[in-house]
Amino acid sequence: MSKLIEIEDLLVQFKRKSAKLTHFRPEYFSAVDHVSFSIEKGETFGLVGESGSGKSTIGRAVLGYLPPAGGRILYEGKDITRLNEKERLPYQRKMQSVFQDPYSSLDPSMNVRQIIEEPMDIHRVFTGSERKKKVEELLEAVGLTAQDSLRYPFEFSGGQRQRISIARALSISPDFIVCDEPISALDVSLQAQIVFMLRDLQKQLGLTYLFISHQLQITQKICDHIAVLYLGSVMELGTSDQIFFHPRHPYTRMLISSILEADPDLPGLEAVPADSGNQGADPAGCKFSDRCPHARPECSAKKPPLKETEPGHYSSCILSF
Repeated sequence: MSKLIEIEDLLVQFKRKSAKLTHFRPEYFSAVDHVSFSIEKGETFGLVGESGSGKSTIGRAVLGYLPPAGGRILYEGKDITRLNEKERLPYQRKMQSVFQDPYSSLDPSMNVRQIIEEPMDIHRVFTGSERKKKVEELLEAVGLTAQDSLRYPFEFSGGQRQRISIARALSISPDFIVCDEPISALDVSLQAQIVFMLRDLQKQLGLTYLFISHQLQITQKICDHIAVLYLGSVMELGTSDQIFFHPRHPYTRMLISSILEADPDLPGLEAVPADSGNQGADPAGCKFSDRCPHARPECSAKKPPLKETEPGHYSSCILSF
């Protein structure tokens, strides 16, 4: 397998809400703090963590919706971090997205055919007859029918709307899709259906996913590799099995212990006080040190590097578990 996406030392900053001018410059905090990872072609790479951990910010930066303050984003070895709109257009065709809320992501004034054809209009691909055939094929691929193409979003359930969103993302034959919490707004009974469909489409079309979620059970089932984020930093990185069955970082252990339905195959882990942390802070040391039951004085003094604990398994912690 070869690398499709490479994130190198990515830094994304936002202005603090209560920023004071310092030397005539506003103060900023790092929503994504020097994050690095790569995604292989054909795999599903997961980003997990609590709200405010920087998961969606990374996804939006990869798609070009947010300008990084530092670092690089590479697509098949090509640096796409700071391309202008015209230069980025070919890559936008290769990279599409499926967002969390199917109720707000679909234009209520457009019927299903118009919604799916919209990316084709933007990128000026396919003739009229080709588009009609493509729409019908995509609807059938996501479990709907060709007759649904003339209906409007309000006529569908939440699960059906998310299927339409997925069909729209596939309409211009992308290689890479950012799935940003694609099932969290759905009923539990529908979540598994969407996950299985995404996996089937991946096998059929050779897709690569960046799967963003706070639902650990789902990421365990669908993801090949996972990065665990906390306040914009990677705490742990490894295969799905390494993360879930051999967690190295105290924060990862806390997340796994928070899974409501006990899994007898997962290790027994201690709980840590549930506190979202200071999202506006950029501390010198480990960002998790104020919540960690194993913290030492040196943890708050210097940020530990992301080091390899076993082949392909990395942890940003001075301790070994």
